[in-house]
Amino acid sequence: MEGRITTNMSAEEILGVLKEEDGYYLCNNERDVSQSDFKNRLMPMTTVRVAPYREATGFFSVEVSGGASVHVDLMRKQVNPFERLRIARKAMPKTLLQTVCRGASLFGYRHYPENVNRFIVREFAKYVDVWRVYDFLNHVPNMIPVFEEVQRAGRILMPSICFSTGKEHTDAYYVEKVQEILEVTGPDVIISIKNHSGLGTPRRIRQLVESICTSCPEVILHYHGCNTDGNDIGRMTSAVLAGVKICDVADHGYGAVYGQAPALTLIQTLEDYGTKAIGLDIKALVQASDILRQERRIYEPFENLFRGHDPTVATYKLTGGAAGSTFEQADKGGFLERMPEILEEMGRVQTELGNWWSVTPGSQILWTTAVNNVLYGRYKRPSLDLKNLILGRYGPLPFYDPQEWICEKVLEYQRSDGKKWHQVLAEEGGEVKLQDADLERERSNLEAELDRPVSDEDLALYLLYPFDAASFFKFEALHGKTWLLPPEVWFRQGGFKSGERITFADEYGKPHYIEIISTRREGSNVITSLLVDHTFHTLSVTLEDKGSHTPPG
Repeated sequence: MEGRITTNMSAEEILGVLKEEDGYYLCNNERDVSQSDFKNRLMPMTTVRVAPYREATGFFSVEVSGGASVHVDLMRKQVNPFERLRIARKAMPKTLLQTVCRGASLFGYRHYPENVNRFIVREFAKYVDVWRVYDFLNHVPNMIPVFEEVQRAGRILMPSICFSTGKEHTDAYYVEKVQEILEVTGPDVIISIKNHSGLGTPRRIRQLVESICTSCPEVILHYHGCNTDGNDIGRMTSAVLAGVKICDVADHGYGAVYGQAPALTLIQTLEDYGTKAIGLDIKALVQASDILRQERRIYEPFENLFRGHDPTVATYKLTGGAAGSTFEQADKGGFLERMPEILEEMGRVQTELGNWWSVTPGSQILWTTAVNNVLYGRYKRPSLDLKNLILGRYGPLPFYDPQEWICEKVLEYQRSDGKKWHQVLAEEGGEVKLQDADLERERSNLEAELDRPVSDEDLALYLLYPFDAASFFKFEALHGKTWLLPPEVWFRQGGFKSGERITFADEYGKPHYIEIISTRREGSNVITSLLVDHTFHTLSVTLEDKGSHTPPG
């Protein structure tokens, strides 16, 4: 299809096409829809089932990795994150694969040493074509190592400016931030506007895009937003009409509330303005959603407890990716009924702490602070992350510092040396460069724990999440690859009855047969005997601790 972008094009060629084509492109953000609306419980088999239609649709890219999905895949024993990428690449060989990472926090929740980030990016860049990169304080130095490794790998770099609202969030601030990024990266990038919580009106987004385009007329712009308030179609429409070239969207048959708005609605809206989506096959787009309408029933048990669009997100500014997991935590923690208080407190805390951006790891800091404030008293149980934020360990706060009484409560909390907050800030404040990790020692530690050689991919995942990666590798060695099971089997609620027979085809169409012989419980273990393709097995599984949870964001 004319104007389509594919994997056989170089980064230089792709950027050239984006600049020359008259119209806009779409990124299917499967990953963020799954994270925002289904807590990252998306199995690769669903991606495989819909892949032929997504490939035929002609998206600029499909985001299949990044954010919290890398961690949840390991924690929930779903699939090796590198294998997910290999599966997606095989299923969609022509389509660019995209990820999102959190600057120095990469796919985690705190900053990693620079050599760890570089090593991990090099491994993921073997599969990922497009890299959206952001920092929760818009602190460009935190993103530079990722920028450099992505460009060195010849991949498409998409540096992001996180957007929010309030008197400090002016066009001038964001234009200056774009210019700062371009001074580091050069012009051959795509600048992304990351509207993490679906904030602002269509008019506000139009003004921002126009200001950036006026100041940096050669820049290629991308818009990523969430549809929490139900108004992201309006924002995307304004963004495209003002000059944005790529928008993140969802399938209308799969997206729900907190992820991206539906592609077809945006296409129909912009057609009324005489603006066309480039390289798009509408029939294939509809066929994909026809399949996903059936698939989404599998994931319904993981949908957000908080239903419906919520325009009050403009006050608490919780990112779509954290909405589901925070309500899940509140439910498991026994304080779900206090969520209205907590959301109100989030808005208050965000203003008090400097009105920066509620994206990971900042969203965790705001969420934890608001919960502790409501349950135990305002700033009476500050987290270590909040302390590090006020100390400036993540970078300087962009607009203003917290008031003295907050600094006092946070920085003097549980100190035994009697130092006052201003002394702590003077002596311990500022960014601290983390010491490089000893990668070979970490490799040896993992090899000793697994009693086998480990690959660079294994090491990359272990460096991100030591406990959960090692646990995943042991689980897979014992039980095999769970993603080979159809998701309707893997996510089956209520267990299986003795004598039940399950037949299914794998991703290659090969038929398989499972017969449950018997299932019994002994303490915290469930012991199951079964025939798998006519071979007898007995498995013992320890039940998950009910207190475990998915981190927000």
